[in-house]
Amino acid sequence: MKTKMKLIASLRIWLAIYPSITLFLFLFGKALSFLPLYQRTFILTIALVPWVVFVGIPFLDFILRQFTNKTKNKA
Repeated sequence: MKTKMKLIASLRIWLAIYPSITLFLFLFGKALSFLPLYQRTFILTIALVPWVVFVGIPFLDFILRQFTNKTKNKA
């Protein structure tokens, strides 16, 4: 895989993960605050990895395809 493709892939993943983690912690952070760090991390990852893989990245890809199709149609 070329460096440009790796950079784009990492940016797509980050764009899916960052808002997901922020929202999860906003919604459940206080409720989970009594747990030890390793348990909070486990709950966070067990919930967010499937979310990002099956919802976040495909949704982001859909949005990016819509954007690139509109750009191609204008050209």
